Amino acid sequence: MICYAVIDTNVLVSALLSNHADAATVQLVGRLISGEIVPVYSNEIMCEYREALGRKKFKFEQNMVNYILLAVEKYGVMIDPSATGVILPDMKDLPFYEVVMMKKEDGAYLVTGNLKHFPVQPFIVTAREMLNILDGKT
Repeated sequence: MICYAVIDTNVLVSALLSNHADAATVQLVGRLISGEIVPVYSNEIMCEYREALGRKKFKFEQNMVNYILLAVEKYGVMIDPSATGVILPDMKDLPFYEVVMMKKEDGAYLVTGNLKHFPVQPFIVTAREMLNILDGKT
C-alpha cells in the first residue's frame, strides 16, 4: 500500500536521534525512502526541515540529512496550501495541517509525535499508527 503523508519535523528528528532500527520513526523514514510513503510538503515545511535538522545541537550527519531531504523533494508532492483559519495550540504546526488538508481527499495522513498539537482527526496519526495503516493492521 502506498500512502500520501505529511511528516512533522519531530518525526524526522526522532528518527535521526534513534539508535534503534525497529523504532517506529526510523521504520517510517525507511518506508518514505523506499517509496511506500509519498511525502507531501510545502516550501515552508522544507525550510523548517532544513533549519531543524541543521541545528548544531543535534550533530546530525549532513549526508544523512541531505539524503532524507532529497528523497522528500524527489519523490514527494509539493503543495502550495490555502489558509484554513484553524487555530492550533502551537501555531508553528499550522503549515503541516494546512498541507494535509489540501491532500486529504487523496487519503493523505499527517504523521506527528505531538498529537496534542492538532485536532483529533483520523488522518492525524503517530509514526506507529502510520506503520499499522501501511501494513493493513487498522
